[in-house]
Amino acid sequence: MDRREFSAGLACVAAVAGLGVTPLAWAQKKPEDGNDYKSLDKRVATEAPAGKIEVVEFFWYACPHCNAFEPQLEAWQKKLPADVVLRRVPVAFRDSFVPQQRLFYTLETMGKLDELHRKVFHAIHAEKQALDKEDLILAWVEKNGVDKAKFQELYNSFAVSTKARKAAQLQDAFKVEGVPALGIAGRWYTDGSMAGSMPRAVQVAEYLIGEARKSR
Repeated sequence: MDRREFSAGLACVAAVAGLGVTPLAWAQKKPEDGNDYKSLDKRVATEAPAGKIEVVEFFWYACPHCNAFEPQLEAWQKKLPADVVLRRVPVAFRDSFVPQQRLFYTLETMGKLDELHRKVFHAIHAEKQALDKEDLILAWVEKNGVDKAKFQELYNSFAVSTKARKAAQLQDAFKVEGVPALGIAGRWYTDGSMAGSMPRAVQVAEYLIGEARKSR
């Protein structure tokens, strides 16, 4: 996988500590552009409704760091202010990533994402199932109560192919260097390598959300 390495352990330990930001914390060390995060040269269009600030989480199901970060991300999402919208985007650094992109978008299209998103991570990282090819994915979704024929139809549909292609374009627009990573308001990018850990990256994202509010 073409990504910079950072500790999955750091993403698990201190996860709770990374959920909130106090003014004192930022008084001690304000995030620095080019160090803790980077500003994009060209602003990226968002899908958030007017008046909302979009945060994009870039991830890959087979990435152990993304698996470790997922519980923290879910906890953080529940605490996000009403004007912030979180969107997950599966990356494709190589063609071999595309089946899992399609898995994500097919589950989303079928309204099964809330039910099965965490189960995909569990199947790959706890049960050691590959889920990297269509036949393996089809067998897994059928085992989990999904209509196999309907899933396969959508999995190979133009609509899902288009979503996967747009996800790859978005990853390139944000110049994603590793996962998990966060894109904020179509203007900034941070990840665990830049920020020092994913809990710290969440803090940086919260700071940038505040900056986005100022410029609305």
